[in-house]
Amino acid sequence: MKQYETIIGLEVHVELATKTKIFCGCSTRFGAAPNTQTCPVCAGFPGALPVLNRKVLEFALAAGLALNCQVNRYSRFDRKNYFYPDNPQNYQISQLYLPICHDGEVEIETAAGRKVIHIHEIHMEEDAGKLIHDEWGDCSLVDFNRSGVPLIEIVSEPDMRSADEVVAYLEALRDTLQYLKVSDCKLQEGSMRADVNLSVREAGSETFGVRTEMKNLNSFKAIVHAVEGERERQIELLEEGKKVTQETRRWDENKESSHPMRSKEDAKDYRYFPDPDLPPVTVSEELLAEIRSRQPMLRGEWERWMREVWGLTEYEASVLTSSVYMAELFGETAKLSGNGRRTASWLMGETMRRMREEEVEPRDLKFSPEHLAALIRAEDEGRLTPHSAKKVFAAMFQEDVDPEQYMEEQGLAVVRDEKVLEEAVDRVLARCAKSVEEYMGGKEKVFSFLVGQVMRETRGQADAESVRRTLLDKLKK
Repeated sequence: MKQYETIIGLEVHVELATKTKIFCGCSTRFGAAPNTQTCPVCAGFPGALPVLNRKVLEFALAAGLALNCQVNRYSRFDRKNYFYPDNPQNYQISQLYLPICHDGEVEIETAAGRKVIHIHEIHMEEDAGKLIHDEWGDCSLVDFNRSGVPLIEIVSEPDMRSADEVVAYLEALRDTLQYLKVSDCKLQEGSMRADVNLSVREAGSETFGVRTEMKNLNSFKAIVHAVEGERERQIELLEEGKKVTQETRRWDENKESSHPMRSKEDAKDYRYFPDPDLPPVTVSEELLAEIRSRQPMLRGEWERWMREVWGLTEYEASVLTSSVYMAELFGETAKLSGNGRRTASWLMGETMRRMREEEVEPRDLKFSPEHLAALIRAEDEGRLTPHSAKKVFAAMFQEDVDPEQYMEEQGLAVVRDEKVLEEAVDRVLARCAKSVEEYMGGKEKVFSFLVGQVMRETRGQADAESVRRTLLDKLKK
């Protein structure tokens, strides 16, 4: 069998995290009742005029700069004409001839090493509505809430050669866009979707094969299966002496196979022409400078900062930067507490444990960096035992209580009064006479049991070292 090379390019649609749509003031909130977030503009009423949302432009520019793109100082919107039930205008407002950004690049890393994936362009466009297929009613219903939701489409060059590279590229895009906070990139909610363009050719050939496009893949698992499945399908056709047809295909994750949707259209089939209702977009030097000044640290920069400034391991930095909200929480808390090591321990330990148990996302954590830092300082200063600190944190996790105030109200501060501690030890020695006798007889393991009893007597508020010292003194006497 001949050896084949896979050629892959992606068109990634990213829903921008604006509060309103791209050309009107309707809400973009996810999960609203069908057709409750619409107006004459996004519903395609004749004569309704679109107005560009400035925030969409700012988000597109931020993404372009972060992805090392060139910015077109003069860009324009075009109409992409086609009929489909979820497209009320019978055209989509997009950018074909003069997109907002072009010629960018993203560095990825796989088991095969580092590689640069080039970006052909980034353009702004509006989303279509959503068809809901009712199998019981034998009909399709249309929800126009998503119609007019702002998107950027990131079009790569055909630089990828495997499913691993595709996933690494998508992860790099997702990390960048989430750290910019221009999109939440939730694949399960459709705010990040990928169209995969794939062809195969004999190894060593410089000529591209005939490509197919698989639309709207919204999970990494589906993307990997689709790439591998379509590669195998095309190779089988070529081995049988058949031709690959240029077409759009739909991947069925349940059947783990694809089927044709329609013959692949070219740009001319959409009869693109400049949108007469929208003026061209001119990006001034002042606006570009403003966007650059607001660019935050991206994931790689956060990881380096955590390792170099706070001495975290590569693994710890990787875990804490898996979410921009967790990275920011670490950064603020570490600065306030002065203890990056303890901050990492609290976030990777108790915080993430409770997040898993209660299914809480990092962006929804209630406690503030100020309160977590105060808890860490109280523990570092010996005013809280580890056991009591967890009690305080449990309350903070639920309601973001002030740890100092909560410690006082609940009586959780460490017991430092020597008289109180001695009285607690005396009560334990009197109650556990048999254990005392065993210890005096040489059974030293009993000592740990006695320490535990004193800690229980003080409700875990005594300093463990003080308990051991006092207990030893009493036993010697």
